[in-house]
Amino acid sequence: MTISDILKEAEQKMAGAVDYAKQDFAAIRTGRAHPDMFNKLQASYYGTPTPLQQLVTFHTPEPRTMLITPFDRSALPAVEKAIRDSDLGVAPSNDGNTIRVVLPELTTERRQEYTKTARAKAEEGRIAVRNIRRHQMEQVKRLEKDKQIGEDEADRAEKQLDTATKKYIDQVDALLKAKEAELMAV
Repeated sequence: MTISDILKEAEQKMAGAVDYAKQDFAAIRTGRAHPDMFNKLQASYYGTPTPLQQLVTFHTPEPRTMLITPFDRSALPAVEKAIRDSDLGVAPSNDGNTIRVVLPELTTERRQEYTKTARAKAEEGRIAVRNIRRHQMEQVKRLEKDKQIGEDEADRAEKQLDTATKKYIDQVDALLKAKEAELMAV
């Protein structure tokens, strides 16, 4: 393995960590209805846990209302149960064909609680990026120890890893800032 391979792998993994953080942020509820809120939910479909996106279509007729229509009407009770049992804090209503989810207005306390959740998810993202840096740096040190690269090359690789780490941590921070602004907007 070469230094360029190590750096390329670090970039890919760090980008993946940022994407995962972005998905986590999307799942945090704001005052507006959005299909991403349901990303982490799974319904039992013929005894198999199945992501909701594979079972239903989402439609947003109003900013705080989500209509969920299953492809197979027999999945309706399982989908409704998955939404009711989730941590979204919503009460779905079922009319036999679709499920209507009306998001209640977020209170100030609830917004602050979601902001804390967003900050925790951001910290998880930062930790993931730093762990990738540490792991890749161990590989660089191993190459140096095995005399496959020189000390200067190892130092250069470390600086490049530090630059990439800062870049991706800044991306996580930007995502957090946008999510906090979205949560606090009334």
